[in-house]
Amino acid sequence: MDKHACTSLAAALVAALALGLSGCSGGPEANATRNGKNPATTTNGQVVGGTPKKGGTLTVLSNQDFTHLDPARNWVMGDMDFGTRLLYRTLVTYKAQPGAKGGELVPDLAEDLGVSSNGAKTWTFRLKKGLKYEDGSPISAQDIKYNVERSFSPDLPGGPDYAARYLADAEGYQGPARGKHLDSIKTPDEQTIVFELRKPFAEFPYATVLPTFAPVPKAKDKGPQYDNRPFSSGPYKIESYDRDKQLLLVRNTHWDPGTDTVRKAYPDKVVVVMGLKGNQIDDRLIAGRGQDASAVPWGKLRPESTPKVLTKGDVRKRLLAESTNCTEMVQLHTGRAPFDNVKVRQAVQYALDRESILTASGGPALNDVATAYMPGSLFGGSQPDTLRIPATGDAVKAKQLLKEAGKPDGFSTSITVSNGDKGVGEAIQQSLGRAGIKVTIETVDPSAFYDTIGDTKNRTDLVYTGWCPDYPSGSTFLPFVFDGRYIKEKGNSGNHSLFRDEASMKRMDEIAAMADAEQAGKAWRELDGQILAKAPAAPAVIERMPLLLGTNVAGAFGHTSFGGQIDYATVGLKDPSRSGN
Repeated sequence: MDKHACTSLAAALVAALALGLSGCSGGPEANATRNGKNPATTTNGQVVGGTPKKGGTLTVLSNQDFTHLDPARNWVMGDMDFGTRLLYRTLVTYKAQPGAKGGELVPDLAEDLGVSSNGAKTWTFRLKKGLKYEDGSPISAQDIKYNVERSFSPDLPGGPDYAARYLADAEGYQGPARGKHLDSIKTPDEQTIVFELRKPFAEFPYATVLPTFAPVPKAKDKGPQYDNRPFSSGPYKIESYDRDKQLLLVRNTHWDPGTDTVRKAYPDKVVVVMGLKGNQIDDRLIAGRGQDASAVPWGKLRPESTPKVLTKGDVRKRLLAESTNCTEMVQLHTGRAPFDNVKVRQAVQYALDRESILTASGGPALNDVATAYMPGSLFGGSQPDTLRIPATGDAVKAKQLLKEAGKPDGFSTSITVSNGDKGVGEAIQQSLGRAGIKVTIETVDPSAFYDTIGDTKNRTDLVYTGWCPDYPSGSTFLPFVFDGRYIKEKGNSGNHSLFRDEASMKRMDEIAAMADAEQAGKAWRELDGQILAKAPAAPAVIERMPLLLGTNVAGAFGHTSFGGQIDYATVGLKDPSRSGN
């Protein structure tokens, strides 16, 4: 998904990210980042605070309310993490482990990861026995079918659309409100659900991690109001929810840990305190006094707060900075001269100084240099560096490519960036200028940014934006960013390079038809390098999610499949008595 959809905090933070950190360009810190070691923290890929003890109250300090908690509408990374780890379960889920292991699937409500037939066009799941809602009533296959059908309702916008993309005979379906149901979802008994797809989809189990595939009993559905009080199938239930102020979760006593290998449910209560200012949250967590010792943040550490953390060893060791899996890149208008020439596009790749962009984006505590399109999680841990372009760029090679393209004197162009990314735009301007490419920067308010760059007729040659996979698969990245068949004149999303390459699109179709997910994953990785060589975009940085923990927090790590957010399945407290419960 576009980076602005990856987390609802992105628009609010974009201005802060541009502030950067002094003293982060070049030197040992930048080199450490380029070698895969983030200098912000020694805790990457590790669990902080040891094993929690059961009990107490975990506090979440937030500057905002949730976008949606209704599982039919929940498609923001942080909200999905919170909802699927605490309030409701899905057919399949991610392992609760740091690093690449967090991208592996395990059964959740289902007994296994699904059984495919009919060339991966039919998927069958059997539910575990003994599954119950918060009132003790049984969870049935029909409840999952009902929530998938709810996701088609025009009254419940904003949720994942994979069901609409893949289910057979779903065109024009408007949800179950008028008694209409999808024949492509069959529930032959209370424990069995069968999905009939319109085309092969070997990675369908990954889609069933999404909240769309959580159960909702029809009797509890209140349409749009269900957002205020989802009915729990997870380890916690909502005791109170005062929008924009506070959410309080307490234990769901009917949740059976014997059916759940992922969620540990250490705290007795989870309270989300909303409406706080970002700097207030940072300062409270840095101090770590009283109940704040048992608190975690909802959003990123602000860039201007990072020096306060990195210069204090006891504070620094409480900092998580896991990858968000979102790749930021300069996308080039491949349908407009001179960027219809591959040599010109390659010149941009070589001229780009990614270290200066990293500095402008907040420094190595918040970003890593990117060397491919798909994030490292889709390559088994780290991105390959097939082009081997220095992180500071290679202006000599760029000038050579421009000469070969018939542009020995360079040319003038323009780039659109969000207001908060002006510093990034200036870094791009300076680095391309070394090769003779003169760049004019156009800034746009974050709220209008995607509408602006989505107007394919009137946009600039270059745009700076990013993409995040919805789950650990190349099928949720490369087709969305580089398939020319989905380009729209207005509201264009993802493919901002307007790349229409027949060979690449043909290969995407071939990979999508593969029944073997491992084979498909290898093919996506190969295709990433093939498209990179054609240079529709120049990868810049991979964002991180810096999160500072309270001193009493344990079992915490940034989960790669949830955008680097804390995995609420395992987090708890060292000493529950200190939480004020």
